[in-house]
Amino acid sequence: MKRFNRFAVPLLGAAMLGVPLIVTAQETDPDTGLVMAEGWETVRDNCTACHSANLVTQNSGTRNHWLSLIRWMQETQGLWEFQPETEETILDYLAEYYGPKEDTRRPPLPRTLMPDNPYPTVADSG
Repeated sequence: MKRFNRFAVPLLGAAMLGVPLIVTAQETDPDTGLVMAEGWETVRDNCTACHSANLVTQNSGTRNHWLSLIRWMQETQGLWEFQPETEETILDYLAEYYGPKEDTRRPPLPRTLMPDNPYPTVADSG
């Protein structure tokens, strides 16, 4: 007989009562901090060969953003070319679990609320 996770029964009960549930964070690898989901081992094996997983976990972006970072690393940092299926796995994972974060930064301040620039600019020099 399968044992239920100790959180499963209360969550099931809350769901049956129509109580909205807050989705909890996914399990992360204790060594890298990467979300342990489909493709995470491929990301770990390829990305942490050159740098810390922190460079992945502290960043975010669209699939195109991650692809541009991969291309930059390939063109300037010596990153090898991936097999197409490996690259797809990496991009799928990064876009899903480290995609754009909409609620982590405040919007920029309007110019009218910004202080004057104390440094001379090109327009001022002349």
